[in-house]
Amino acid sequence: MISLKTEKFLKEHPRYAALILSNIHGRIVVDNEHMEFDGNTAQEKELESIVGRLSRIEDENGHIERADVIETVSAEKNSHSKSGNVYEFPKKIIKARTNGQRRYIELLNDNELVISIGPAGTGKTYLAVAKALDSLLNRRMRKIILTRPAVEAGESLGFLPGDMKEKVDPYLRPLYDALYSMMERDRVERYIAEEIIEIAPLAYMRGRTLSDSYLILDEAQNTTSKQMKMFITRMGMNSRTIITGDITQVDLKRHERSGLIELMDLTRNLQDVGIVRLTTDDVVRHPLVKSIINAYLEKNDKEDK
Repeated sequence: MISLKTEKFLKEHPRYAALILSNIHGRIVVDNEHMEFDGNTAQEKELESIVGRLSRIEDENGHIERADVIETVSAEKNSHSKSGNVYEFPKKIIKARTNGQRRYIELLNDNELVISIGPAGTGKTYLAVAKALDSLLNRRMRKIILTRPAVEAGESLGFLPGDMKEKVDPYLRPLYDALYSMMERDRVERYIAEEIIEIAPLAYMRGRTLSDSYLILDEAQNTTSKQMKMFITRMGMNSRTIITGDITQVDLKRHERSGLIELMDLTRNLQDVGIVRLTTDDVVRHPLVKSIINAYLEKNDKEDK
């Protein structure tokens, strides 16, 4: 039997009630003005959980939208996923496609800091954004911080035309693209306007303490030691951090050591730190990308000998 709170919610939101019930494959029977749920125990528990989440959203925001219902239903299904390797969003279902990606997501589930290195096309950034967005929509985090070093490591933006946003946006575009592929553009832009999602150059992180947040540093091979130390010490209480990069594509000056490589050396034996090395076997773009990456690796091996 459904609770009075659930019954009240369904009566107040009949159009959302139909959407919820169609997704959990149950139905409501009205008898003497009281509602009875026609379904099994698992479906009833799922209904109560979904309504509970939506009620909290309504209490916080003063209203709920169709997108809230879709995201909440997806989140509830995802919470019951046995593999833990699936993220369901309004626009896309994302899951691990290789053994390396499955290992990556396992580390994201189990560690407070995850370092992911590998070549282009292995899903380093995409899966990091998916994990952070899943945590935000499930209300495990209050904020997502996405950052990259802009214009190589030195962040020398002065010679570029436009204001600061116009200067840095091209370097942050892959992070926008990942978000837009998972969630409606207007919702992403609303979250950015409300600073629930923040996308900014690495230099903007200085002096801040970020709690209840998912922090993602992309293209981290192009951070210096000082920059990496500055970023990694931004972690506040109940925050998680993902750092991604390709250590074969370091653009620093010859005398500077990559902060990403240094961080891997410093943290490899620490608890709550996971390090995953993705390879060309994990490339999920056009098959030609894998072949080209392998060709470059063979060329570099010959030059090193």
